[in-house]
Amino acid sequence: MLIKSGDTVEVRTGNAKGTRAKVLSVLTSKRPDGGQRLVVEGVNRVYRHIKRSQKNPQGGRLSKEMPIDASNVLYVCTGCGKAARLGTKLTADGAKVRVCRKCGAEQGTLRRTRVKAAGG
Repeated sequence: MLIKSGDTVEVRTGNAKGTRAKVLSVLTSKRPDGGQRLVVEGVNRVYRHIKRSQKNPQGGRLSKEMPIDASNVLYVCTGCGKAARLGTKLTADGAKVRVCRKCGAEQGTLRRTRVKAAGG
């Protein structure tokens, strides 16, 4: 997946459609479908009911974000400011970078330069 934590994304489906927010974490699963999920700030909030205890004498409800499927969001490009898909490109020095599909702006490095071993 090309989306990383800290990126800004736009939600494309569901109750929070059109919301632009920061990705808090990226969850990869070992499910057969290879589903990848994201925790996005302020999106898909649920209440966790907490019982009274010594640690939490008041009890109550704790609101937290739950993961959403990665296919329901699009990356927001820092160059053009639009929601777009991401691609990859190899630079001249051999580094692999993320690229906006709309404007072609580079969005950060995925892999540093690879050095080929001498000899063979």
